[in-house]
Order: sequence, then structure tokens, then C-alpha cells
Amino acid sequence: MIVCHCQNISDTEIDAAIDWMRASDPQALITPGKVYRALGKVADCGGCMPLFLDSMRKNDSLEIPMQLRSLRGGATKEPSTCKATAKSLNISTTLSVMN
Repeated sequence: MIVCHCQNISDTEIDAAIDWMRASDPQALITPGKVYRALGKVADCGGCMPLFLDSMRKNDSLEIPMQLRSLRGGATKEPSTCKATAKSLNISTTLSVMN
């Protein structure tokens, strides 16, 4: 089945690219952009992205490597404020007080 009409990419090509990337680097994070590059193509309009992602998710080799799964450990903790957001909030508060 053709997934990306702009670049003529099929679901079997997506599977082959994912399998090849996983075989060459078991610890790699595989993204749609990397799949496009592995196929020697670039995303064009992005209209295929939902179907492209669904095709990627069906591949058993797409799993996140075990050593990288712990990076999500903070998801169960209280959300922390982003330093950049806090700084921008302080700047906007200062600006509104000055005006």
C-alpha cells in the first residue's frame, strides 16, 4: 500500500527501512525523518504523516531501546516548570508592571 504519494513510499519500504535501521544500530531512536532519509527521500506536504506513523507503529522493530526507556521516568513525578517558561513569565510580569 502506498503511504506517501508525494514520494511514492509504500508500507513495505517503511518496514524495510525500520528493520535495516534497527539491525544497524539497536539503540537508535527511529523517527519518520530518519525513515525518509534512509529511503533517500524527504517529506513534502506532510499529509501522509498520520498514515506514515501508523505504518511505523505496526513494525515490531520500532520499540524504544531498553536503556532509553528510563528517560521517561520523570513522567510519574510532579511536573516541573521549564526554566525558559519561568524566565519568560518573569519578563512578561515585569513588562506588565512597568506599563
